[in-house]
Amino acid sequence: MLMGQVVGNIVSTRKHESLVGSKILEVKLLHENKDIDEFMIAIDCGVGAGIGDRVLITTGSSARLALRDKETAVDAVVVGIIDE
Repeated sequence: MLMGQVVGNIVSTRKHESLVGSKILEVKLLHENKDIDEFMIAIDCGVGAGIGDRVLITTGSSARLALRDKETAVDAVVVGIIDE
């Protein structure tokens, strides 16, 4: 799992049908609570993360398991919001 901070929303009017209705987020990755100047695009699995939230991200094939449709073409999913 990775830790990051949501820095933006991604708007895509044309996308694969399995992503329709998904909230797409731009996340700046963190290591030991410090910025590492790397970014990732991730789908919010329904936790309601927004700009400024620190989040947990799962990646790879296990990311799809957090979504309703296990065939969705994703590689990174926000699965939790970290309490301050």
